[in-house]
Amino acid sequence: MTGEEKDRATVVDARGLRCPIPVIRLARQAQSLADGDRVTVWSTDPAAVYDVPAWARMRGHTIEESIDVDADDGPFQAITVRIGG
Repeated sequence: MTGEEKDRATVVDARGLRCPIPVIRLARQAQSLADGDRVTVWSTDPAAVYDVPAWARMRGHTIEESIDVDADDGPFQAITVRIGG
């Protein structure tokens, strides 16, 4: 695996879903990832900006980035988690 492939994040598209579904989908995806892998949650749920970091902290993961995205089909948050810190 190249460095570029390692830095690429898996995407969990949870747009349109409400709490707790974005975190549940994130947790399911994280089970198949190795330490150092990255996963990005796309969410329109305002609670995700609090819930995803809380979940990551409890599991020993690290939030790498949390940004607001203004997409053509509507705004959403993109929150990137590094698995295993």
